[in-house]
Amino acid sequence: MSKKIFALVLVGVLAGILFTNIVQEASVKKKEAELQASFLTNKAVESASDDAKMVQANQIGLSNGDTAFDFTLKDLEGNDVKLSDFQGKKVFLNFWATWCPPCKAEMPHMQNFYESKANEMNVEILAVNLTKEDKGIEKVKKFAEDYKITFPILLDEKGHIGKKYRSFAIPTTYVLNTEGKIEQKIVGPMNEEMMIRLMENVD
Repeated sequence: MSKKIFALVLVGVLAGILFTNIVQEASVKKKEAELQASFLTNKAVESASDDAKMVQANQIGLSNGDTAFDFTLKDLEGNDVKLSDFQGKKVFLNFWATWCPPCKAEMPHMQNFYESKANEMNVEILAVNLTKEDKGIEKVKKFAEDYKITFPILLDEKGHIGKKYRSFAIPTTYVLNTEGKIEQKIVGPMNEEMMIRLMENVD
């Protein structure tokens, strides 16, 4: 084999090696890019899944486990009372009216619980009067005086909150945990023993 032929063969071999290296390098870079894209896609899916779980965990609604709808209403003294301000306490969110016989039967039990157990069990009672469907604020004040009510009575003067909480049959009570989430809905009157039992199972 002449030197010229040898040189041509050598150049051909070197060119082949160079071409192979270029192809392999391109293949490696392509795989790295695919892996990176796959990683980013998976992270995006995981992030979206985490966001969805977070939204679900903080879902606002009326089912057990939902965060209760927040609202602000006036009390009998004209002060603004906001539901979310009571997070950290367990809450009986009670809907009632002065003309409702079961509400009248329930009130003394609620007051007894409030005096004897509420502080010990870290419980607040918020009694939302369906004022729009009732006989006026003065009637509500007289009722509170007659029944010696000391827990907050809130006035739903426009009827929006009662509707939002679907309090079509009264009394209706939502049991809220310390995070403001609904644990249970009670339709009908409660007595003191029932109230104690309900809150013993709430964190």
